[in-house]
Amino acid sequence: MGLLRSEPMKHGTLVVPVERAREFIDLIGKHTKMQFEDMNARDMHRPYKKYIQRIDEMERIIRFLLEELTRVPGAAVVKNNVDAFLDQSDSYKLDEVESELLKIYKEFIQFKENNAKLQERRNAALEECYVVQTAVASMAQVSQASQPSRHRAPTGGDEDEFEFEASRSLLDEERGTSRRTLETMFSSIAGVIHQEEQDRFARMLFRATRGNTFTHFQQIFEPMQDPKTGREVHKSVFVIYFQDHRLGGSASAMSEKINKICSSFGVHTYRWPASRAAAQERQTSLKVQVEDQRRLLKAHEHFVHSEAASLLEPAGRGRDSLIEEWRLFCVKEKAIYATLNLFEGNMNLRASCWYPAAEEDNIRALCTQHFASQRGHSSAVLMPHRSPPRKQPPTYIRVNEFTSIFQTLVDTYGLPRYQEANPALFTIVTFPFLFGVMYGDIGHGLMLLSVGIFAMVKQDELKYSFPTLYTARYILTMMGIFAVYCGFLYNDFFSLGLTLFQSRWTEIPADAPQHQVVTLQPKFDKENQGGMGPYPFGLDPAWHGAQNELVYLNSMKMKTSVVLGVVQMFVGLLLRFANALYEKNRVDFWCECVPMLVFMLGFFGFMDYMILYKWVTPMPNPPSIINSMIAMAMWTEDPNPMFGNELPKLLMGTCMLAVPCMLIPKPVILHMRHKANPPIHCMGPGGLRGFGSGHLPLSQDEESLVSQEEEEEEEEFDITECVIHQVIETIEYVLGTVSHTASYLRLWALSLAHQQLSLVFFGMTLLTGMGAPFPLNILATYVAFYFWFASTVGILLGMDVMECFLHTLRLHWVEFQSKFYKADGYAFTPFCHRDLLRKETDD
Repeated sequence: MGLLRSEPMKHGTLVVPVERAREFIDLIGKHTKMQFEDMNARDMHRPYKKYIQRIDEMERIIRFLLEELTRVPGAAVVKNNVDAFLDQSDSYKLDEVESELLKIYKEFIQFKENNAKLQERRNAALEECYVVQTAVASMAQVSQASQPSRHRAPTGGDEDEFEFEASRSLLDEERGTSRRTLETMFSSIAGVIHQEEQDRFARMLFRATRGNTFTHFQQIFEPMQDPKTGREVHKSVFVIYFQDHRLGGSASAMSEKINKICSSFGVHTYRWPASRAAAQERQTSLKVQVEDQRRLLKAHEHFVHSEAASLLEPAGRGRDSLIEEWRLFCVKEKAIYATLNLFEGNMNLRASCWYPAAEEDNIRALCTQHFASQRGHSSAVLMPHRSPPRKQPPTYIRVNEFTSIFQTLVDTYGLPRYQEANPALFTIVTFPFLFGVMYGDIGHGLMLLSVGIFAMVKQDELKYSFPTLYTARYILTMMGIFAVYCGFLYNDFFSLGLTLFQSRWTEIPADAPQHQVVTLQPKFDKENQGGMGPYPFGLDPAWHGAQNELVYLNSMKMKTSVVLGVVQMFVGLLLRFANALYEKNRVDFWCECVPMLVFMLGFFGFMDYMILYKWVTPMPNPPSIINSMIAMAMWTEDPNPMFGNELPKLLMGTCMLAVPCMLIPKPVILHMRHKANPPIHCMGPGGLRGFGSGHLPLSQDEESLVSQEEEEEEEEFDITECVIHQVIETIEYVLGTVSHTASYLRLWALSLAHQQLSLVFFGMTLLTGMGAPFPLNILATYVAFYFWFASTVGILLGMDVMECFLHTLRLHWVEFQSKFYKADGYAFTPFCHRDLLRKETDD
């Protein structure tokens, strides 16, 4: 039907043979749009849950593979080609894809285990290599420190001999077996620990051994890869020195305690070399092992990359990667079987469904095509219901790339009721226009327009890299166009006036004193007697810089805001009339729409007429509209009326009479109608609908309709609730009309704020720089430009755009849509492969 109202919907029953159910549901998802209702909601019978469990396992495997592929350097999954996948989706079969996934999954699990083992071996060899390296360095230091003391002899004198003897090690006093016996009393345990654990490890050792151990840590600067997580970790070599009294071959209590502490921390311990020569020999062999393990890891990594390349390679020209197509296939198959779970029946599956009336012929053509392909077997049948169900049909509004963003703004407030007037049709124009009224400036509007044009030109690149800008590209362009248009109306270009046409005011005399106030006289015919007219378009540039510029602009913009507000609310009332006429609801038409229109036109329409009449009609003593409206509302005499005192009193009396007309008649009429037509109970004494204890055979589609209606019970009519609802709605409309009219003054307030901010930024930056003495003004202007541009982009193009956007959104949601919009509909969510996969890809 278009944008004004949602698409006409039909309700029916789809019957599908069970042996071809999956194939036909696939055709529906590919070629048409149908929304199915859950026929198994009560007993929760799900006949296809085993298929969904299989697909869940396949999706888990795909997530595992995608996670593993992220660890492959340079791996990039090609995606976002949904249409190309749908064209070739029939080439994939569930059993084949499942077997391929299980095979690849086992291979990658084996790859992962092998990689962990190789990495663990390399880390063990590397850790022991660093332990041996620490031992070599430690033994070298001991050897260098002890060598001079052993071979150095006194050169002369008693003092030299005494110094030599005093500096010798106490162990050097012992010779032979006594020295070796003392050295065997000390032992060491070496290993590798995480650097973040070494302080806690040292404290634990010190407390457990009561300070009878000495722990030395040597940092390993080369990071190692954790075999389990694949992350880089930093470790340190530790050496624990302690006194060990061994009896025979058994370990001492101190050694056992230290080993238990090492085990509790999960550290790896290695044998400490007995001599420097043994350490150097072991270090040479460990370096060979580390290099061998590194070569094995490289070869294994190259093999894994070659296997990953087959998954990352596109399945065809212009198509996604193979693993991405498998993922989309799983999403599609899971949706098909989830839809089949909504059906009931054994030999033939059936389910109630909603579908657009325009799609009925397409669905029937699919059924015919399916029957022709079955070669005599049973085929799917669509049976439309003769009588419409009590349940309100879903709302389905067709949108395109241009209208989708405006429809989204409306749907965020609430979805339209079925066949209700859709505000999005008017929002396409009024939203960017009201934004332009608040943001009107030629320069700022051009900057905003350039962002929108850039987003439209680069839309293919921004679709997935910057989806927010991609979605808003058209509304940004429209907002920029109307901001430029209103900028021409205000004659504002970065707060400066443009002389596009000759001014209609006299020029300032050349000999006028600099600080003297000069009053300009109009050149145009202000009496409308056939002379020269005013400035052709927009604001005359003579007003820029005038002493009374702000007073004039405030008056003009304030009255313009009120006029625009009343016009938009009047359009909302007209849409309320349209809804009543479309629904053939005479009660709402005469008891709500007409009194509301009389109230609005009688008071606010008269105010707008006075504003426009005062603008175009020369008056020697023009009346004050504010004083006239106060006198009209207070029922007092206006000392300077525009149309006399009788007309305002007549209009005010009409407005007052419209209030009880909104309040009283509708509840009375509904109550009388309810008494005249009492509701028929859905269930009779015998359990069937309206047939007592008898039984009438029902057709298949009528049975599904009965079961559907049994789930929805009509709310009983309550006169008290009806009266309360009408009182609230009447008070809300009367007071809301007054407050909403005042709310439109935000158009004037934000326009004034934008113009003044622009003027301040220009005066504090560029104007100050240009006012500096020559030649300093050249550099000052250059520097001031950057401050002006930064403040313009950051505040006027950032914060102010968002502020004007939100205020415009509020004017549409509250002031405009409250006049007619119920917003209590629910969306039509059809089974459609393309919509489902695009949403999955975007997520």
